[in-house]
Amino acid sequence: MNKLKNLWAPWRFKYIKEHKKSSCFFCEYPKTPAKDKSNLILYRGNHCFCIMNRFPYNAGHLMIAPYKHTSTLDKITTEGKIEIMDFISYAIKTLKISLGSQGFNIGANLGRSGGAGVPGHIHVHIVPRWEGDTNFMPILANTKVVIAYLQTLYDKLHKQFKSIANSD
Repeated sequence: MNKLKNLWAPWRFKYIKEHKKSSCFFCEYPKTPAKDKSNLILYRGNHCFCIMNRFPYNAGHLMIAPYKHTSTLDKITTEGKIEIMDFISYAIKTLKISLGSQGFNIGANLGRSGGAGVPGHIHVHIVPRWEGDTNFMPILANTKVVIAYLQTLYDKLHKQFKSIANSD
């Protein structure tokens, strides 16, 4: 007889609680630069910013979002689109140098039907990957194992992203 096993993940309650908020964190977090570290904002540009995913698929999962609250690319200026692409490049370099990432999944989930967790505010995901980074946990236990603390990663990635973006 299979016995039900519990995998305790109390930090997920915060996700559930925050996920039901009506405000958009992509709009709210940039309003308080003094809280960038606790809000996990790695770097700010003129049109967009880079933020760590608080509930990552892999360690170092980053997102690039425009300051403008929009769900479509056509509402972002040409300069904004260029800066988003530059930030994607900075994120890849940062993750390669800081975490030794060997590959990346990069994409945007547009609209709720497209899988967007925040359908009203377009954003691009950059998920670092490594050879062998998947194991039996997602398949057998429907659980993803993230190997590093967010604040530890923040310090490492913030410094590197800033260095790369400022040298461009």
